[in-house]
Amino acid sequence: MPDFRSVAAETGEPQGQPLPVHGPADVAAACAAAEAAFDIYRATDGDTRAAFLDRIADEILAIGDSLIETAMSESGLPRARLEGERGRTIGQLRLFADVVRKGYWRQIRIDPALPDRQPLPRPHLRLRMIPVGPVAVFGASNFPLAFSTAGGDTASALAAGCPVVVKGHPAHPATGALVADAISRAVAASGLPAGVFGHLSGPSNDLGAALVQDPRMMAVGFTGSRAGGLALVKLAQAREVPIPVYAEMSSINPVLLLPVALKARGAALGAAFVASLTMGAGQFCTNPGLVLAIDGEGLDAFVAAATVAVSAANPQTMLTTGIREAYARGAAALAGHPAVATLACGAEGDRTHGGAMLFQTSAAAFLADGALGDEVFGASSLVVRCADEAELAGVLAGLEGQLTATLHMDEADEGLAVRLLPLLERKAGRILANGWPTGVEVCHAMVHGGPFPATSDPRTTSVGSLAIDRFLRPVSYQNLAQPVLPPELRDDAFRDGAPRLIDGHLTLD
Repeated sequence: MPDFRSVAAETGEPQGQPLPVHGPADVAAACAAAEAAFDIYRATDGDTRAAFLDRIADEILAIGDSLIETAMSESGLPRARLEGERGRTIGQLRLFADVVRKGYWRQIRIDPALPDRQPLPRPHLRLRMIPVGPVAVFGASNFPLAFSTAGGDTASALAAGCPVVVKGHPAHPATGALVADAISRAVAASGLPAGVFGHLSGPSNDLGAALVQDPRMMAVGFTGSRAGGLALVKLAQAREVPIPVYAEMSSINPVLLLPVALKARGAALGAAFVASLTMGAGQFCTNPGLVLAIDGEGLDAFVAAATVAVSAANPQTMLTTGIREAYARGAAALAGHPAVATLACGAEGDRTHGGAMLFQTSAAAFLADGALGDEVFGASSLVVRCADEAELAGVLAGLEGQLTATLHMDEADEGLAVRLLPLLERKAGRILANGWPTGVEVCHAMVHGGPFPATSDPRTTSVGSLAIDRFLRPVSYQNLAQPVLPPELRDDAFRDGAPRLIDGHLTLD
């Protein structure tokens, strides 16, 4: 079997021992094992499945410092960031364990029979959500732990009762292998079929294509580039039985500086903005790549402070040389645009390090050229000067779908915020005030998704407990006798405290 090696992000040079490269036969075997495990795994009760998710968390923690050191080497990300990301990975698994135990995800509904209803009787109907089947998950480059092998897609799919086959990201194969081994240990310790989890590694895109095209895969979770996401969507839709692809792809996350707040603290906002912009070398899907504001002294102060901060920023290691090259191309396209002014450049990087960049243009120029709204994955942002509220709204209206939209505002800005909110709701999955979009809380009310091209399906989220819904589908049972019904729909099961909608009324009885 051919092999490939991990690459040190700091130098771009190969390191460590050769790693296996999986091929079509391995894909078929992993998918077959997942299919064979599906009916057994989906039949597990909430406590069993929750204990399994907790066991994965324990096994990842048990890897210890070698996991952090391996991820540091492969990604170039600092220790504190990766220790926090490990904590988030553990937290996601435990969150979904709690969701599974409580049973909310089943969304049980019961409509009792109405035999005397006129003009027609109503049959007895019961509904529950069931897992869709085996799920393909693609590891992300920028989150080697929280969005990869045991990341949110894997956690939510396993919580739903779906076996998972992960295509590990080639930028951090050794990290992925450590986590994959931990999950496999949890599978064995929980007495589950080995096919509940599979892991495939290798540098070729053909591996992922074969996974998506395998007829046993019933859904896909992906975080990455727009080109990569759309390629998977195309493959999934061309299958004899098309399947959904939940792809997070592209976002520039506009930050709106409303006039009163901007006038009061423009300089402070400028410095804080750059701290968010340069975090993790700008390699966040929620990086603030666009700043919108109405022209004036407040915006001048913001730009002056941001320019100083960007100019002082040191270059940072980027995840891969390929990402570094793409960042350089995107920044160069902005720098060379006739309607764009370069405000500041951080210290120059090299083939593995990228420096921060800040640009400026007018609203008219931005509206005239859609390319100015393209994502530049890295620490680059574009300030758009608007003449007035109408022009600001016009720029917003012309934007593609986004993961986030941020409002910096004071109390006197609330009227403008209210007027803009309906437009922001149409453009973004998360709207936040007086903060920065870099940082996604893992909880019940979080949405990490948005209209296309932020994601391929704006009805869903990849972060938070609502993510489980992507991998479930409803089934209705009409006039089935009690012994035939699934156990959780039988009358004697209705003492576990899980919520149910009975004849339109929510009850815990």
